This record gives sequence, C-alpha cells and structure tokens, in this order.
Amino acid sequence: MAIVLALDAGTTGVRAFAVGEDGAPVGYRYREFTQHFPRPGWVEHDADEIWTAVVAVTTQLLGEVDQAVAAIGITDQRETVVAWDRRTGRPRHRAIVWQDRRTAARCDALAAAGHLEQVRTTTGLVLDPYFSGTKFEWLLTEGGVEADAALALGTVDAWLLWNLTGGAVHATEPSNASRTMLFDIGTGTWSEELCDLLGVPRAALPEVAPSSGRFGVTAAGCGLPAGIPVSGIAGDQQAALFGQACFEPGMIKNTYGTGSFVLMNVGDVVPPAVEGLLSTVAWRIGDRTTYAYEGAIFSTGSAVQWLRDGLGIIAGAEETGPLASTVEDTGGVYVVPAFTGLGSPWWDPYARGAVLGITRGTGRAHLARAVVEAMAYQTRDVVTAMSAASGHQVATLRADGGASAMDLLLQLQADQLQVPVARPVVQETTALGAASLAGLAEGVWGGLDELAGHWALDREFSPVARAGAADALHARWLDAVARSRGWEAEQGA
Repeated sequence: MAIVLALDAGTTGVRAFAVGEDGAPVGYRYREFTQHFPRPGWVEHDADEIWTAVVAVTTQLLGEVDQAVAAIGITDQRETVVAWDRRTGRPRHRAIVWQDRRTAARCDALAAAGHLEQVRTTTGLVLDPYFSGTKFEWLLTEGGVEADAALALGTVDAWLLWNLTGGAVHATEPSNASRTMLFDIGTGTWSEELCDLLGVPRAALPEVAPSSGRFGVTAAGCGLPAGIPVSGIAGDQQAALFGQACFEPGMIKNTYGTGSFVLMNVGDVVPPAVEGLLSTVAWRIGDRTTYAYEGAIFSTGSAVQWLRDGLGIIAGAEETGPLASTVEDTGGVYVVPAFTGLGSPWWDPYARGAVLGITRGTGRAHLARAVVEAMAYQTRDVVTAMSAASGHQVATLRADGGASAMDLLLQLQADQLQVPVARPVVQETTALGAASLAGLAEGVWGGLDELAGHWALDREFSPVARAGAADALHARWLDAVARSRGWEAEQGA
C-alpha cells in the first residue's frame, strides 16, 4: 500500500503525517521551531528553520514507515507571510506571524480613509493586522525588503512548495490566498486594486491553482525523495473542514484549540458579508470553488491555560474536565475569557475578561466548569450567527482539537445547540484534510463520497437538557458578555 503524506506547518511546530489508502493514519512525527518576539506585539519565525524542521520530521517518518509515497499535501498557519529571493532561495526577512500586531495602526488608518467596505466586499475579511496584506506592505516599506524582479512573496504553503520543488513552482491556492486581504474571492484572482492600495507587486505573489491538483514534484536535492507529486494545499482551518468531510452546504465543524475556529460549508456561491463573521474560500477542486463562513473565538484553550498558569487551580489541562465534572453547575458563576478582546460574532477588541457571580461558596471546580461552559456559549453565539446568515440550520456539529477530548464540553455544547455533537476517531483533521486533497488529485481516492466514507465516529453527544433551560443559562451568559464589553466605557476610556 502507498501512503499519502501531509506536511502540517503550524504556528509552533511542524508535523509530518502519513495516511494509508484506507484513510487511516499510519504515523506522524513532530518538531517545534523557535518563536521570536523582537518587540511587544511582534511575532516572527525563521522561515529557513521551518523548512529544516519539515525535512527532518519527513525524513524520520519516511524512514520508519518505509512505504511508497503517492502524493504530498500541505497545510499551514495561513496568514503568516514570507519574503524570499528567487535567485538564492533565501528569506529576505523573518516570517511575520498571523498573531503579529505591528500593522494595527495602519489598519486603523485604512479604515479611517474609507477602505473597509472595499476590503469587506472584495475579500470577505475585515481590516485587521491578523491578515497578510498589511504585513506584506510593512516588509516593503519598513522591513527593508526590496521590490525587485527576484522578490517572491507568499504564505507558508508557498514557501514550502517552492522548497519542495527546488524553486520550480511559486504557487498557492484559494483558501490561503483568501486570507491575504489581497484576493478577490468572487473572481478567484488577485485584486489589482488592493495590491495597488498596499503597494504589493502582483509579480511577486504566487500563482493561484486549485486546492486539489498537481502543483509540481519534489526536486532532487530538496532533502526529500525526488519525484513525489505535491498535489494538495489548504489553510489549516479549511483543511480541517475538509478532513471532517464537511462536503455539503450547512455542514459545520469547530476546532477547539488555544482559540476555536468554527467553519460552515456554505456552497459554491460567495456568501454575503455579515457583521461578526468572515467569508472565506474553503477549497477549489477543478473549476468549482466552495465557500465557508468562519468565526474565530479568541480564547478557549487559553482560558484553561489561565486556570493553570494564572490561578494555579489545576496542574495540567487534562484536569479541567474531571474537576469541572465534580459540580453539577457553576453556582451562578460566569467567566468571559476576553483576555485579548472578543472574536466572532462580536469582534470587540476592547472587551475585557470578566468573572461574575462569585459567592463565598464558589470553589475551584465552579471556576473550572464556568471556563468549560464559556467554550460552549461562545460556540453557540457563532453557530447562531452562521445559521442566520446562511439560512442553513445546523444538523450536527463536528468537533476536533485538543479540548474536544473533554466529554463534559461536548455534552454542554450539544445542550446549548440542541443538536448532536460528533467527535471523530481521527482527531488530526487538519493533516487529514491536506492528505485527502492530495490523494484525491492523484487518484488514491475516487471522490468525495469515498473520502466521506473514511470519516469514522468516535462518540456522538445528544442534547439532554431542555431547550428552555439551556436558553436561560445562555441569556445570563449574554448579560455577562455585555458587562465585559462595557468595561472600557465604564472606565471612561
């Protein structure tokens, strides 16, 4: 049996993940790379170190698996940007990471100049330093990167593809391109107007090819075996949507990580811009583009880290679920984990974290449960907004990510949504999605129906609480959110 290899270049490390022809995982290897923080709010990576880590984990995994590789898929941290020299193949600056906030003032200035509506309608995004466009602009205006004929700009997927193919291919695909704030999601092409607005030379950007299709083959001397097709690419959250087999409009997944990302397949028509949600490309297969609504929740797993590192009430994240399960409810306590503001559907950077309802009887278990419940409430808020915007009523939420191992969370989520929540056997859905796109292109799998057949249920959680009881709890949560959003006003800021 041949394998399909996924290269998952995340924010803190890279993973090589092998999938067999039956869709089952064969093995994986992981390596972290260095995080650079040159100034407050700045986050950078060494692109060479990312590539070195990719070669290392892939070589190790292939040596252990010892099977032929039918194709390689790539998935990545999306909005992070790399600038490199086509002649030397060397980066011209450290990669600027999606978390980086150095262009916040520039985004504010663009909004004040009236460009928000243009960005919103063209790209489906909002003016925020989270996205790539102003990062590219900063590299060219303040980062010392010269816009000459040898300049290559791209997200991490394009950087990996360039190295895999020995510099023969400079390309990306629509799910990554749609996160740059330079891509017209309606036409499926780079926006000349937005490139001109930010001074980004179109010639330096990668060509945009379908998400599933042969981009090139590995080159001799790249560090991997030569001649392997590189045939699938998708941004990490879109790859997870594909790995969760959410192939039909209205299907939805949530990845419970440090933050949470809820994505809903909304079909092949560009969805209207909706306040609090992002419109994005999910993937393009052949000449058909599938779109998604996306909601970004800033703090889920990071709230558990706060319990551990900030309050010291747990020693490890794995204690959260068992501790929270020792009480039947929070005793009226609500935690709004707006440590860095609130994401979707509020998009309020000025909201602040709040703990409300404490009494003398409040204990560590109540706080732990309130944090877990906040994950479920935030997801309900996003799913409700998506259903209203898309017209699709959610039938089942597919869950993955580290916190999805917590049975209590998924039961609370089912109660809040009043629909089943399904956890798959394979939790590495991001890598699985990249592998699936690549294998689909090379004929390892015959189509979406076959891939959907690979999806296997670990456990499904059905609602047990009455809708009225869940709604009453959620109403009090919304009151707590309103308090957290009013903090700046109350302080006279």
